[in-house]
Amino acid sequence: MMEDKSGVCHVMEENRVDVQIRQTKTEQQQANNNVPKWSNGQCVVAMPSCSILKPSFDLSLCRAKLETDGFQIPVIDMEAPLKTALDVPSVRRYLVFNSALFHFAMAPVLYVVVWCGVFTTLHLYISVSDYWVLCLSVSLVSIFLTIVIIFVLQYSNKEINMNIDVRLIQVNERLVKHKLLVAVADWVQSCSGNMQLYFVFWDMSCCLRALTETLEEQSFVEDDTQNKLKRKLSHLVLVTEDAAVDPEVGGSDEEQDSCEQRPLLRHEDTECSTSSNRPEGANATNNYSLVPDASLPAQAKAYQLLMTYSATYVRLLLSERLPRPSHYPQRNHCSTDHLCLCQYIKKKILR
Repeated sequence: MMEDKSGVCHVMEENRVDVQIRQTKTEQQQANNNVPKWSNGQCVVAMPSCSILKPSFDLSLCRAKLETDGFQIPVIDMEAPLKTALDVPSVRRYLVFNSALFHFAMAPVLYVVVWCGVFTTLHLYISVSDYWVLCLSVSLVSIFLTIVIIFVLQYSNKEINMNIDVRLIQVNERLVKHKLLVAVADWVQSCSGNMQLYFVFWDMSCCLRALTETLEEQSFVEDDTQNKLKRKLSHLVLVTEDAAVDPEVGGSDEEQDSCEQRPLLRHEDTECSTSSNRPEGANATNNYSLVPDASLPAQAKAYQLLMTYSATYVRLLLSERLPRPSHYPQRNHCSTDHLCLCQYIKKKILR
């Protein structure tokens, strides 16, 4: 009789364990269903600027929204590098004067200035009896010149931006570990500026693999590929100021740490003067090139190119300035209708 009771107890305990396991699995499935399934190119957070004249972004609110969406990012990987990149007075001024709203406001002012200049010039050298003919001609010429200048400014905004995009390279190097990319994009909407800091989901593994395969296929013409990189990236030189370090007090360790923090930036041969021939306490100005070194393996070159153009690509993607792929094969790692990041680099740099 005792054996039967003990056997019944064991069966009841096993049933309870099975029920708990089923409940745990059900809760996990429900939790997984609640987690959003992000795809490459999908905007996770868009944080508008707090002010038009003094552009700044609420990074604490960005963190709260990212945590709500399931992204747990340390402060050293988000707030610290973003403040270093964007929270600078010169960068804020550049954001204001290079914004789409500023260009939109300057268009009529530019037209008036051009009209007055052309009218004064023609009036001095050409005598016209009918002033309406002169005014009409001046207006047409002024409209044409204004449109040309605006198109030149719009075209320049499609290129990589040294003041914003390059400064965000180190930020994206940290965020890509969390499958995020960041960029600053703006456009005019309803006669008002729309400058925002965008966090976009992006799994870099497939793009890295595809671009690495492309570089490996071009390995037999490595000299031509390196010449293309130098021709199209040689103008991308980042100038930084490093604090003066006393070589007798651990200077070599700090220099090594600073180099480790810049995996994409290497010293140029034309580096500035060393600490021996500059005033004591002065900052050292260093030049870093964004051209991948020829001795790097294909995967390292691909990673550097992806990081270099990450902010530019996200900015063009969200402002809908990327061309749609017509002759490229269908991709299974990118759901966007526009060019993928790896395809953008192939078209922009490697062609």
